[in-house]
Amino acid sequence: MAYSDFNLAKVQKSFNLTLDETRNLFIDIESIAPSETLKSLLIDYIPLATSIATEKARSEFLIAPILADFRKLLKNKVSLFSGNEFNVEPTKRLQGFCD
Repeated sequence: MAYSDFNLAKVQKSFNLTLDETRNLFIDIESIAPSETLKSLLIDYIPLATSIATEKARSEFLIAPILADFRKLLKNKVSLFSGNEFNVEPTKRLQGFCD
């Protein structure tokens, strides 16, 4: 089963997780301005992604540039996984590709 087949309710049930929405974990985190490069890309990419209107288009034209800008801001101290196979726990159906 692909990871995309999971939703929050399934994950909570399958892994006996409790959701705590009483705290804002990011309340003390300062906002970060996007780079000029990202701003320029998004000016072009937002209309394109919304006109194509698929999850793949949003991923490629909106999410990937934002994550790449974030990675650059953090001096490449985080990794991105797109299209990688993650067969973590096949018995729990945690297998497939990170789309």
